Amino acid sequence: MHDDLIARAKAWLAEDPDTETRDELAKLIDAGDTAELSDRFGGTLQFGTAGLRGELGAGPMRMNRSVVIRAAAGLAAYLRKQGQGDGLVVIGYDARHKSADFARDTAAVMTGAGLRAAVLPRPLPTPVLAFAIRHLGAVAGVEVTASHNPPRDNGYKVYLGDGSQIVPPADAEIAAEIDAIASLHDVPRPDAGWEILDDSVLDAYLARTDAVLAAGSPRTARTVYTAMHGVGKDVLLAAFARAGFPEPVLVAEQAEPDPDFPTVAFPNPEEPGAMDLAFARARDTDPDLVIANDPDADRCAVAVKDGADWRMLRGDEVGALLAAHLVRRGVTGTFAESIVSSSLLGRIAGKAGLPYEETLTGFKWIARVDGLRYGYEEALGYCVDPEGVRDKDGITAALLITELASVLKEEGRTLLDLLDDLAVEHGLHATDQLSVRVQDLSLIADAMRRLRERPPAELAGLSVVRAEDLARGSESLPPTDGLRYTLDGARVVVRPSGTEPKLKCYLEVVVPVSAPSALPAARTRAAELLAAVKRDLSAAAGI
Repeated sequence: MHDDLIARAKAWLAEDPDTETRDELAKLIDAGDTAELSDRFGGTLQFGTAGLRGELGAGPMRMNRSVVIRAAAGLAAYLRKQGQGDGLVVIGYDARHKSADFARDTAAVMTGAGLRAAVLPRPLPTPVLAFAIRHLGAVAGVEVTASHNPPRDNGYKVYLGDGSQIVPPADAEIAAEIDAIASLHDVPRPDAGWEILDDSVLDAYLARTDAVLAAGSPRTARTVYTAMHGVGKDVLLAAFARAGFPEPVLVAEQAEPDPDFPTVAFPNPEEPGAMDLAFARARDTDPDLVIANDPDADRCAVAVKDGADWRMLRGDEVGALLAAHLVRRGVTGTFAESIVSSSLLGRIAGKAGLPYEETLTGFKWIARVDGLRYGYEEALGYCVDPEGVRDKDGITAALLITELASVLKEEGRTLLDLLDDLAVEHGLHATDQLSVRVQDLSLIADAMRRLRERPPAELAGLSVVRAEDLARGSESLPPTDGLRYTLDGARVVVRPSGTEPKLKCYLEVVVPVSAPSALPAARTRAAELLAAVKRDLSAAAGI
């Protein structure tokens, strides 16, 4: 076993084009560090519907140039088999460690395979890449990003020519092509021949951002903005300037791209502490709202003043606010969300007489809904211009929520006032998450097995009226590893995360509200119910 491990490591070393990872691997081989080598050579990073994502480092279980070159060659082979061997592949990247290298390697592989490749001019938001695919008529797109993962990670996200992320069976077909690559020496990588795009694609994206706003709408809301050390700042500021909003006040410590994300433990607005600097800036400047993007700017977080201090709105609250705003503006088309998001969207769409769809988790599914006009996911993802960007877009979502805040400001009201109105009209929909991060992935499998073998009959004293194993699929949903419980006045979805070592449980309770005066009591009741559902679900899952 030991000799085989060393042999595999040496074979990898002989092919590795990166001096940094070569040095790292050579040291591990010289030191005979079998524990670390086993970790890195115990398998390969699996290419799935999120593409690839993992920790940077040498070896097939890490993100590195060798893994990326193989992934690009597999994608090129897949495109050739689809009869698109002379098509254009457009490539974007964020400001993480190695992102520019991975983008350049991808361009070289595509060029060597006979495809045309074009790379965005610098690190830019993921939605700009998603836009560029359709704008340029590309057959595929690649975004090098690990979104809001820790600094040591990077990732590789693949889109096809419709501008949305890959779904089965394309992921498995691309994975098979990656597996078929025997040696990196078989992959031609010329030194030139691809195009570095100029700013015209970005200009076209910015020109489209205007389209998400209503002509002549008020543009008075004042914002504090953080880019969370990512690539959102310049594009968001340009979009806000075009729209005529007051210039956002920046959180200076987080404004510029920094792959080490020095001020946050996790560069995700949902993580505890990530918004502290933004709130401090808001206390100093008293804006109407705080806006945050995640590092690749496809997500948008919103915070508001609630009483004496600031609080983040949940993704479900922003999702409902944007839906209500679009309904009031008279839009038509289908409203869609994932099964883990709040059922309030269905009520808003239903009352407005608009079609409504539920999909599996991820914008790769939401973006494919026929006639989509608006889609959102509770993890701070909003698609407000599906004709331009078939993916979540934190820039256009920020514009739309700031327009809504401006409209309400002119009426002497706030986003919280509108949330109260929605609660009175449709019932208070309160959501929460029980998220368990593990070192050992078998703990997640154990919890799922326990729930499948002994599904709970009740949670928080509410009886489970329907228990669904989503792995079986249904008329409306393809199979996925998940469980859904419909309760009398509540809903729970349990699933393993697709991008992190986490078990995620999505909870929602609905409490009727007879009048605005009944809201405080309804909130208290909802909080009690959510806490009890969490407690009982933890016990049932053994986590």
